[in-house]
Amino acid sequence: MKHDVDVLIAGGGLNGPTLALALAGAGLRVAVVDPRPADARADEGFDGRAYALAVASQRLLAALGLWGDLAEKCQPIRQVKASQGQPGEGAAPFFLHFDSAEIEEGPVGYMLEDRFLYRALLGGMTDNVDHRSGLSVIDHDTDDSGVTGHLSDGSRIRARLLIGADGRGSGVARRAGIARRGWDYGQTALVAAIDHDHDHQGIAQQYFMPTGPLAILPLPGNRSSVVWSETRENATAIAVLSDRDFLDVLRPRFGEYLGEVSLAGRRFSYPLSLSLAERYVVARVALVGDAAHGVHPVAGQGLNLGLRDVAALAETLVDAARRGEDIGAINVLERYQGWRRFDATSLALGMDAVNQIFGTDNPLIRAARGLGMGAVTAIPSLRRGFMRQAAGLSVDPMPRLLTGRAL
Repeated sequence: MKHDVDVLIAGGGLNGPTLALALAGAGLRVAVVDPRPADARADEGFDGRAYALAVASQRLLAALGLWGDLAEKCQPIRQVKASQGQPGEGAAPFFLHFDSAEIEEGPVGYMLEDRFLYRALLGGMTDNVDHRSGLSVIDHDTDDSGVTGHLSDGSRIRARLLIGADGRGSGVARRAGIARRGWDYGQTALVAAIDHDHDHQGIAQQYFMPTGPLAILPLPGNRSSVVWSETRENATAIAVLSDRDFLDVLRPRFGEYLGEVSLAGRRFSYPLSLSLAERYVVARVALVGDAAHGVHPVAGQGLNLGLRDVAALAETLVDAARRGEDIGAINVLERYQGWRRFDATSLALGMDAVNQIFGTDNPLIRAARGLGMGAVTAIPSLRRGFMRQAAGLSVDPMPRLLTGRAL
C-alpha cells in the first residue's frame, strides 16, 4: 500500500514540530496534525509562558538551524540557587548554589518564551513538513506495512509510523493499548510573569515551601517567570483572587530581593500529577514527551525530557532508514525505548522524590535535607555532577542532536 508520508505525528505542541523538523531535515517525509490553529500561540503578545531550556536542548535547536533567531530572545541562566522557605517569611539562606562558570559549557540553561519557540518551529515547518492545523487524529489502524491515521475532517493519512506527541491524555497511546501509571500530587501550579525593580542577574531561584516549590526564573530585562506549586485547596483560592490580591499573597513567599513587583501577562494554573506510560512503543506507534512521561515541574525538566526523546527517536529512525530498515517495525522502535525509558523514568521518579522530601515541614527532615544539600554545594565534584545533569549533559549515550550535530 502506498504511503503518503513516512511519519505521521499527532500533536503540534513543541515536541511534535521539533521531531518533524529533525526527520524532514534528514530526508524523511513528515506530516504533523495539530488540533490548534497554526497561529494560536505565535502572536506578538506576551502572556508569561516560558521554558527553561537545558544546554543540550539549546544545542538541539542549534543543530536544526533555529537558534540563530532565538538567541537574542532568550535569557541565559547563569546561576541556580535553592533554599527552604516558609509562607510569609521569604527564603532562608540558600543551601544549594550552582554557578555556570564551573562547568565550562556557558550558561546552565536558557529561559525562552513559548511564543518565540513555537513561532520558530512553525516557520521551520513551512517548506518541508505537511502541517495540518486545526485537525486531530481521532483514530488509527495498523497493519504489517504501515498505519492509517483518521483525521477529524474525515481525511486519512497513510504512514509507516505514527508518533504520539499529544500529551498526558494521549489518544494515540490509549488506542494503541498502552496503559499508564502514576498519581495525583494534590498540587496545582500557578504560573505568572512579574516585572520587578531590581536586576535578577540571570539567577534562577527555587524555594522549597511546605505546600510546594516556588520557582522564580529570569526572563530578559527586569522580568521573571513564576511557577508556584501549592496545595489544590490553596491554589483554588489563590487562582480566583484579583491581580492585586494575588501579588499580596505572592510577595511574602519570596521576600523583597527583586524590589517592587507587578504582574506582566496573564495568570495560568494546571493540576500536577505523575503520569508514566508503561511502554513507549508498539508496532507502528511511538510516544514522545508528555505522552510518554508527564512529570512534576520542580526541576523544570518536562520539555527537556521531551526533547531528549525527540533527539533519540530521530536518530534511531534516520539511521534505520539509511540502512534500509522498516522504521515502523517493533525491533527498530524498541531501540528508541531502550535508549530513553530508563533515563526518563529515573528522572521522573527523582523529581517525585524531591517534591516529597521537600514537601514536609518536619524539623528533623528540614535539618537533614539542608545538611545534605549543603554537602552537595560544598563538594565540587558532586556540585558539577548535579549541574551537568541539570544541563542535560549526562545522557549516555548522547544523541547527536543534543551535541549540536545534524543527523
